[in-house]
Amino acid sequence: MRKWVYTFGGGAAEGSRAEIDQLGGKGANLAEMASLGLPVPPGLTIVSDACTLFYKNGKTLADDLKTQVLTGIAGIEATTGRGFGDTSHPLLLSVRSGARTSMPGMMDTVLNLGLNDHTVEALGHHSGDARFAWDSYRRFIQMYADVVMGLDHEVFEEILEDEKARLGHELDTELSAVEWQHIVSLYKDMLEQELGEPFPQDPHVQLWGAVGAVFSSWMNPRAKTYRMLHNIPEEWGTSVTVQAMVFGNLGSTSATGVAFTRNPSTGAKELYGEFLVNAQGEDVVAGIRTPQSITEAARIDSGSEKPSLEKLMPEAFAEFGAICTRLEAHYRDMQDLEFTIERGKLWMLQARSGKRTTKAAMRIAVDMVAEGVITEEEAVMRIEPSSLDQLLHPTIDPRVARHVIGSGLPASPGAATGAIVFTAEEAVDAAGEGRKVILVRVETSPEDIHGMHAAEGILTTRGGMTSHAAVVARGMGIPCVAGAGSMRVDLRNERLVGMGVTLTKGDIVTIDGSSGQVLKGEVPMLQPELSGDFAQLMEWADATRRMTVRTNADTPGDARAARSFGAEGIGLCRTEHMFFEGDRIHVMREMILAEDEAGRRAALDKLLPMQRSDFTELFTIMHGLPVTIRMLDPPLHEFLPKSDDEIEEVANAMELEPGFMRRRIDALHEFNPMLGHRGCRLAISYPEIAEMQARAIFEAAVSAARETGAPVVPEIMVPLVGLRSELDYVKAVIDRVATEVMAEAELSISYLVGTMIELPRAAIRAHIIAEAAEFFSFGTNDLTQTTFGMSRDDAARFIPTYQKKGIIIHDPFVSLDFDGVGELIRIAAERGRKTRPDMKLGICGEHGGDPTSIHFCEDVGLDYVSCSPFRVPIARLSAAQAAIKARG
Repeated sequence: MRKWVYTFGGGAAEGSRAEIDQLGGKGANLAEMASLGLPVPPGLTIVSDACTLFYKNGKTLADDLKTQVLTGIAGIEATTGRGFGDTSHPLLLSVRSGARTSMPGMMDTVLNLGLNDHTVEALGHHSGDARFAWDSYRRFIQMYADVVMGLDHEVFEEILEDEKARLGHELDTELSAVEWQHIVSLYKDMLEQELGEPFPQDPHVQLWGAVGAVFSSWMNPRAKTYRMLHNIPEEWGTSVTVQAMVFGNLGSTSATGVAFTRNPSTGAKELYGEFLVNAQGEDVVAGIRTPQSITEAARIDSGSEKPSLEKLMPEAFAEFGAICTRLEAHYRDMQDLEFTIERGKLWMLQARSGKRTTKAAMRIAVDMVAEGVITEEEAVMRIEPSSLDQLLHPTIDPRVARHVIGSGLPASPGAATGAIVFTAEEAVDAAGEGRKVILVRVETSPEDIHGMHAAEGILTTRGGMTSHAAVVARGMGIPCVAGAGSMRVDLRNERLVGMGVTLTKGDIVTIDGSSGQVLKGEVPMLQPELSGDFAQLMEWADATRRMTVRTNADTPGDARAARSFGAEGIGLCRTEHMFFEGDRIHVMREMILAEDEAGRRAALDKLLPMQRSDFTELFTIMHGLPVTIRMLDPPLHEFLPKSDDEIEEVANAMELEPGFMRRRIDALHEFNPMLGHRGCRLAISYPEIAEMQARAIFEAAVSAARETGAPVVPEIMVPLVGLRSELDYVKAVIDRVATEVMAEAELSISYLVGTMIELPRAAIRAHIIAEAAEFFSFGTNDLTQTTFGMSRDDAARFIPTYQKKGIIIHDPFVSLDFDGVGELIRIAAERGRKTRPDMKLGICGEHGGDPTSIHFCEDVGLDYVSCSPFRVPIARLSAAQAAIKARG
């Protein structure tokens, strides 16, 4: 019989962190801590394969699984001395999800399971605290009704707020046992009224309902969104952990909290976290009450008058600190821990590698190398390449005046400016329209995940450093100010009020996630300096990687930025982008509209000095580094006006008849221009265009070589080649112009002529094309387009549907399709090098900055990847990780 359940507790465990794929992060780490002899409440974990079976069986739980769960619960009963459903000494359970990769707040949890009208009395009697028992019961009804029965928790919140107002109470903690008992009766009446059925009293019915609901939450909308954003496969499923409850809400000697062994925002080696006295775990992360600092130093820094855990419960604090040190040493990484103190007794509820900002991750990795905990290569592998985007976020210029209208906690670093929106849906809509917004909420919940991802930054008026908003924002690299309690959100009237200033939806604010300040209006920003820990880690990465990293740059500004980020040359300069600048578009249009070669050459003579100047500057900036220049690629119609008004305006500016321009535009019209008259086909039809571009390149190379004293080796790339004869024709033009320019300059220039492999035919015939081409650069944007037979400009309309329906996992225009497009790249690389063993191979499509695709490039043996300037650091780190992984 298949083993569905693994137990832990009492200093022993059936599983360990080695079984994380089946036990999930929560279950594996609870088992690990139990085996280490740490104080972990006993429990059991249902493996993630059971989640797959649950869906396969129409969302029902298998009988043998239930049998094993009940056997496991019997073990919990034996360890605790309590009975599940017992009316004298009841065992209460928590039921939690646990994917193998942390998905904070995305799936459901049920606490205090096992309470009913009888066990609540027993709990009150046994604990000596009837108020605690009835408070726990109302929490359970509210949570179970929401998670399992589908009745929104806000229905119960309204009842609670109404009762507190009637009784004159401000805080939940002020309600007595009798008052909680009355609220419980109101809860049950409301539930039966809304759902037409009573609240279940049988603890076993509650148990199977909760387990099924947690499995079901794997497919809820917020979990699906989170998985899509973080590339977590749907087929993994989630495990479910069932564990004996311990209570942080048993009076003033009880507490619950969340802590990190190092600061998750800065990486400083200091215990960092928050706790609440007389509370349960969800109270800390929900932001309902203002949490207290764990350490005295943090309390002083925050200016709080509430005592720290260090002062309030020194013995529990000392034990917790020792456990933190032990767990960090055991896991060799910063830990995110959850704990409960029940009447002075410390219990550990969770350990996992803590989510942190990239700045903190860098510091922790570098510090741990210095401490001898990890190696340099391990430090390189610790950083998620895509997270480096966080380091490129601007910060507020310290020299400018700040109009501060509120302040909160610096929950996620970086600064962001945008228009205020109050709902996740508004944030998504705005992002779709290209507008930058700040999502303002009283507090965020997992349902806001899509809006948080769409926003430039997040501002909440409630919640702490471990609230949902803070944790998710840090993980996404989005600036966040949390718990800005001095500000007020008026959702009904869509207003944000702070320090006498009232702002409405659409008004501009700036948030500083590093200081916690909220500023009115737009504020000047500064780009960060990539030094310190970043520089050290990238130095280790550069020493490790095999592939070089180039940039896609069309302008001097792009080239300078890329070089500052460590680019080792230009892998793609799209020359057509230079023709859209200023007055150049008019000259380009003259060339296109010319009716004969003489007219085209007259216009090209005007374009020549412009192109030469651009290339000279690029060669000078990149002196000593390779520069790959792609000849004119897009169809000519892209340079011409589209609407009647534009046609008339351009015609008048060029002193042409609008009718004539319309006729020329009609003559150039193509039904499918991306598969039409473009790339090398233009150079063959109009060789004078190739002549002008080649002359501009070689004259610029001569000029830059003389100016810098460094040799310039242009790599000229002919696009859209499918036949060797096409490349032969264009290469002959390039070689002839090269000979002419070198003779005129009396200077020899080395150069390479190669091609973009962006058509399936070119990949298959690479061994023949390589007889003429001196290098291949894979244009994966078009290669993906032509391989799939789908337009990259239109695919966004249906790709999300494909992903939702499980037809594809990743958008092939974002991450390479290894099986199809990747196979063509592999074929072309092998065949090209068979003909020309020293052939240089690179990739210059958007995939050149995608970490997953870069690992494939390492596997195929490409020499370099090329990407946009701001993705160069990501590519450098990804290339290093790919090399480490390849070495095993």
